[in-house]
Amino acid sequence: MRPIATCLTLLLAVLSPLAAAAESARARMEAFSRDLKSVSADFSQTVRTAQSGGGDASRGRLALQAPRQFRWQTTEPFEQLIVADGTRVWIYDPDLEQVSVRSQSTEEAQSPLTVLTDLSLIDRDFVASEAGERDGLIWLRLTSRAEEPEFEYAELGFDAGGLARMRFKDQLGNETEMRFTDWKRNPALPADTFRFTPPKGVDVIGDTGPGPQVIPIGD
Repeated sequence: MRPIATCLTLLLAVLSPLAAAAESARARMEAFSRDLKSVSADFSQTVRTAQSGGGDASRGRLALQAPRQFRWQTTEPFEQLIVADGTRVWIYDPDLEQVSVRSQSTEEAQSPLTVLTDLSLIDRDFVASEAGERDGLIWLRLTSRAEEPEFEYAELGFDAGGLARMRFKDQLGNETEMRFTDWKRNPALPADTFRFTPPKGVDVIGDTGPGPQVIPIGD
């Protein structure tokens, strides 16, 4: 091998780990979330219970909008709709013809996904740490600072295009994995995306009293 070629080979061998180290999961997350006010995507989800180890699979579409609104619509294998309007969380089960509603507390609002539209939540509400590279993704681990967290930890896996997967383990030992596709950044979401009115004839259980209005962040 020629001396110049040898030097270049050695230089690349030294620089490649440094370049990989610079491409942290935190950096990829911040790049993905920069100037992000709303986002939507398709998802597939698998839940493995601690007792049986079996997996329940579902799929659907999600939408998030700063500061505290989200819509989680499961379409397969059954329909379910969860809407957080910034004041309350509505859970609608068409098969049971039932709606449950509760106040959207600060803790409930802080799903790991909410950090996508508000990067300030990462260090305020979570302890973030690099979780290495596996399955072709770079992972960021989030541990909640809440006194009674709903999950033990959550991990967000990023590829070059942004968030590809999320895994989390709840306090009962159940593990959930989500895969995301078709991300749309700052889409023009319909005005009723984060509003929910119970259909006529369904049972409504929970707190339906008036609450403060939440105004989305403008452009």
